[in-house]
Amino acid sequence: MGTVIDAANQKASGSLPNGKKVKVVFVLGGPGSGKGTQCANIVEHFGFTHLSAGDLLRAEIKSGSENGTMIQNMIKEGKIVPSEVTIKLLQRAMQESDNDKFLIDGFPRNEENRAAFEKVTGIIPEFVLFFDCSEEEMERRILNRNQGREDDNIDTIRKRFKVFLESSLPVVEYYDSKGKVRKIDAGKPIGEVFMDVKSVFSSIDAEVLA
Repeated sequence: MGTVIDAANQKASGSLPNGKKVKVVFVLGGPGSGKGTQCANIVEHFGFTHLSAGDLLRAEIKSGSENGTMIQNMIKEGKIVPSEVTIKLLQRAMQESDNDKFLIDGFPRNEENRAAFEKVTGIIPEFVLFFDCSEEEMERRILNRNQGREDDNIDTIRKRFKVFLESSLPVVEYYDSKGKVRKIDAGKPIGEVFMDVKSVFSSIDAEVLA
């Protein structure tokens, strides 16, 4: 019986398996929407720890662990890494950190990720920071910043954008229905975008992010 109560308590408080309570903000936006730049600003100004699901997977592969080898093989075979694997890496990174405020960048990528994250961790995000940017502007930025990179040709960019619309936008819509989305016009210059980001973080109840 105790475990059922413990599980219920974990769900209610958004705590990790070791009992650590955390605050999570999901950061979503299409390729080239400026998420990385703004995450660095938020870390600097608001004391969050930035976790990128992709970086954690790459680090795990590089570590040479059994888990890393499995992830590498799945990617090689063109399979999607199961949500649980990514979630466990995020969970571990949050547990090992001294911080209790996290920006999770580029995750959940789809509805299945989102449902699995809430089910496995019991953590509901404080809000979702959504960088809204037109396809034309994202294309222009990516082509300008990374000339010569293979994955930055126009066809690949359009494919990535299409995947974002089909997979990630439903996640944004789900959280929007819960009143948890803070939409940022990411088509503006970097400085102006950060002014908007700052006002989102500053206007949140100080208790929530204390």
